[in-house]
Amino acid sequence: MKTLSTIVLILILHLSSWAQFNISGTITDSSQQPVPFANIIVYPTSPKGAPKGVVTNDEGQYQFESLAQGNYLLEVSVLGFTSEKTAVFTLNEHKTFSFQLKESSETLGEVEIKAKRPVIQQRAEKLVIDLEKSEMQNTNLQDVMRKVPGVLVTNNGINFAGRNDVRILINNKTTEYMDLNSLLRDLPADNIAKVELIEQPGAEFDAEGSGPIINIILKKNIQLGTHGSINSWIGRDQGLEYGSSASLASYKNKLNWQLSLGYSSPTWREDLFIKRQVQSAVYDQATREPYNPKSLRFGTHLDYYLNDEHTLGLDFGRTGTDSERISSSITHISENGTTQTLRSENSFDRDLKVFNINPYYEFNNEHHKLVFDYNHVNYRTDNLNAIYQKGGTVPVTARQYQQAGAYTINTFRMDYKRTFNDTFQLSVGSKVALVATDNDLKAYTGAAGGFQFQADQSNQFLIDENISALYSKLRIATEQWTFSGGLRYEHSNTKGTATNPNSVQSRVISKLFPSASLTKKMGTSLASTLSYSYRIRRPSYNTLNAFVTYYDPLSSEVGNANLRPTFTHNYQFNLSFKGQPFFTVGYSQSKDAMFRLISQNDSTAEISRRTINLDQRNHWNFRLFAPLSFIKKLEGYTGVIVNYNKFTSDKYTLNLSKWNLIWFTHASYNLPWNIQAELNGNYGTGALDGGADINWFADLNFSFGKKFMNDKLKVNLGFYKMLNRGYVGGISYNNINAALESNQSRQNIQLSIRYSFGSKFGKKKTARTGSEEEENRIDNNN
Repeated sequence: MKTLSTIVLILILHLSSWAQFNISGTITDSSQQPVPFANIIVYPTSPKGAPKGVVTNDEGQYQFESLAQGNYLLEVSVLGFTSEKTAVFTLNEHKTFSFQLKESSETLGEVEIKAKRPVIQQRAEKLVIDLEKSEMQNTNLQDVMRKVPGVLVTNNGINFAGRNDVRILINNKTTEYMDLNSLLRDLPADNIAKVELIEQPGAEFDAEGSGPIINIILKKNIQLGTHGSINSWIGRDQGLEYGSSASLASYKNKLNWQLSLGYSSPTWREDLFIKRQVQSAVYDQATREPYNPKSLRFGTHLDYYLNDEHTLGLDFGRTGTDSERISSSITHISENGTTQTLRSENSFDRDLKVFNINPYYEFNNEHHKLVFDYNHVNYRTDNLNAIYQKGGTVPVTARQYQQAGAYTINTFRMDYKRTFNDTFQLSVGSKVALVATDNDLKAYTGAAGGFQFQADQSNQFLIDENISALYSKLRIATEQWTFSGGLRYEHSNTKGTATNPNSVQSRVISKLFPSASLTKKMGTSLASTLSYSYRIRRPSYNTLNAFVTYYDPLSSEVGNANLRPTFTHNYQFNLSFKGQPFFTVGYSQSKDAMFRLISQNDSTAEISRRTINLDQRNHWNFRLFAPLSFIKKLEGYTGVIVNYNKFTSDKYTLNLSKWNLIWFTHASYNLPWNIQAELNGNYGTGALDGGADINWFADLNFSFGKKFMNDKLKVNLGFYKMLNRGYVGGISYNNINAALESNQSRQNIQLSIRYSFGSKFGKKKTARTGSEEEENRIDNNN
């Protein structure tokens, strides 16, 4: 019996020695943000053995699998943070060790050396520009956009890797601004924590949009106590420009609040020169259009913490923009040795008011996160456009257009995320959006003593749209592989009603939108990602309006109520080195792609722009990227993008294609007296911008910044558009043969001063989502 007991005991001990266990956890920084690409090494101490190492994933998670029972020690290290290690522990069950790392800082005499993680990080589904870890000086969002690799701030907005169908979100939802220029100039850069460039949005994002998403994440480190900031700037562009903003916040106990107020009055100018052939005549047109919109905005945010897991919140915002300007146009018409002149002016008066309110509830703990979100947005626009003769030998028919627009969007959303462990995560959610728009256009022509109403040229266009969505997404991460995949179902019912002529059009779309990405770590430095997404781009509400609006006597914009949505397949391969982007190949194929077609009427010499559906659009891009951190005291990057665009349409006899190369760079250098100097620029061999074939273009900007008063006072002097060639090229398809030049005012100089006051303690704040898809489809340029 004693022998049998001994045998059983020996067998149990022998089997237990073969038992295998896992060690997992999460690595975060002092603000509880995940730290990717951190090195974790496990050292067997008893019995002695060879150490093993892993690297954290994009969410800062790691895992050791199938470790034998014994005594171990863990050590964590990553560039820019102090290394951490555990005491020796016994592994006889699955264990979890999570670490919160502190930034490293070593002082040697009077020289302070600070290490920091890379500013730019390539993650599985997005490229992240971490501004909180950067010494770059930024005044506003426009400064920030210029520093996103591959992004160009052009005359027509934002362009990335040869695509201008870029969407901008703030904290995962579209900003209340509809005017991109105001957004770029008004949003203070000091409020921005990081920028996410999402080329393959997952199922949690709306399927809307065929191009990439630029998601602006506002700072999540909320200072405890009462604090605030004042920011003012003044500059010279087309004329004197200026702006100021202020914020005040209090974070104490359970009730936290924040107020912000801002005013801006920027200036710029857009010039357009077109020389075209109309039968036997040559039309040489020059149009100069100044801008000076004035925007006033107010916002407030409230959070009430019921306890550590439950939060009630409310966001409220109000924005008003008023834009009055007069553009001038002169056209020389040459035929048979004679020249006539057509001169006109166009007076614009546009008023925009935006109101939004966003109550929400959030439950959040270690394994569960649940958010209920309601967002109400109300847009109101009143536009007056008057065209009249201003000299010249060719008579001009005076015209006047009054357009009132009303947009109401109500969005209900639920998102739930379940974290089972460091390996498996599941997300589900739903959304319902109710949209109502009303655009009323009244047209008048000049008559004796004033203007006469033209009923046949006037119209009212109403849209009622309901969009509902369900999604599910899972994420599986191992030591070497990370898979993220999701499926989104969207059902939309759109009804458009026009009064002139009376017509009703309905469109119902029910579709599944899959998305997936697979990442493989290859050693300690390299990682590759293969991703795919299927997307839809619905026509903007204004584009659907069946209106004809004249910009000058010879050019107009025509609506298209028959526009179909665009469906796009996106494929991409990324190769990253030490967490930074290195090489990318992307391909997209779009069916019914929307294209702004320019047509010419030879009998009247008028040209009009109308959005149409192409048969197909194909886009390739190849990117090579390199950081500049290997140069002492230099922070930044450089790279090249090679693009290929092809547009085809049998109906409109279009077959346009072009290869082009874009070189871009951004560099930041610390000059004497702690002056931070920055330079960014780009050069492109050409591009297809819609139907226009653009020749080479270039841009150059630089700035100098310095901090005072223990970093509370920041002063920045920027010189922008120092070498801005604009777009010079031509249009050659169908019966159009035109040379064109489109550029903005040059040599913008801007001085900004920001003063911050208050406490310096941190508390985390989360971001939510809202009615990003529907707001993004409202177009209005003031």
